[in-house]
Amino acid sequence: METTLKSIEIGNGETLGYREGGSGDNTLILIHGNMTSSKHWDLVMENLPNEYKIYSIDLRGFGISTYNQRIDSLKDFSEDVKLFVDKLNIKNFSLAGWSTGGGVAMQFTIDYPDYVKKLILVESVGVSGYPIFKKNEIGKPIIGEFLTTREEVAMDPVQVLPILNAYKNKDKDTLRQIWEMTIYTHNKPEEKRYDEYLEDMLTQRNLVDVDYALMTFNISNKHNGVVEGKNLAHKIDIPTLIIQGDRDYVVPMEMAKGIEEAIGDNATLKIIENSGHSPLIDNLDNLIEYIVSFIDQK
Repeated sequence: METTLKSIEIGNGETLGYREGGSGDNTLILIHGNMTSSKHWDLVMENLPNEYKIYSIDLRGFGISTYNQRIDSLKDFSEDVKLFVDKLNIKNFSLAGWSTGGGVAMQFTIDYPDYVKKLILVESVGVSGYPIFKKNEIGKPIIGEFLTTREEVAMDPVQVLPILNAYKNKDKDTLRQIWEMTIYTHNKPEEKRYDEYLEDMLTQRNLVDVDYALMTFNISNKHNGVVEGKNLAHKIDIPTLIIQGDRDYVVPMEMAKGIEEAIGDNATLKIIENSGHSPLIDNLDNLIEYIVSFIDQK
């Protein structure tokens, strides 16, 4: 499938970049995760059937999108998606989110159930968000003690500061090391594409804000250590496919199982063997197979 990079101004004054490809009535919208953009969906878009109409969005503050207003929550991102689909008059689509994008996709589906016919969650953040542990003097997590403010997030010495410094210094080598420790632990993209991904990571302008939004995202019915749950996950009452690698070092299997439990009978969990946080690289064939069979299922 050939894709085109475009941009469009939405109703809140932001301009969102997006990649568009394919044709036909079967529409799929892709939402990327933290440290990425629509660029990182490229292999998926290239390998999906051409009769799908696909839109892959650069969330606010990523890729070529603007970042005029600071986001405070994943709901801010999902509201941008709502403005985007309304501007292009897109309805009755399947919605897929990877990692942080899974949280955005769940929030959108809860708020606008008439828009989404099927939901796909790839290595998604859980229904209780992604709290960050405080660290001791040698950088080890203090289990049960969580960061609660943006200021604390910005000073986290393990999960945040190294990335902020790499962004500031345009240090792709450090970003590569981080990804190979946590995400590309098995397979790696071919070198030209890998370099394009690293360049794309440097476009992010909102790392601390996104980490804070992940900490305070909680659609479960329990407190997550940072905020009380909003008890909204049960409102997702459409067919939902949860795709989880069996050795994801970023999002633990418990989060995938927690989503499945919270959504209930509408949810199906598919585990990809020998796959980490990026089945887009580790096991693309399986990922495509699961997505296509799920969307095409009557």
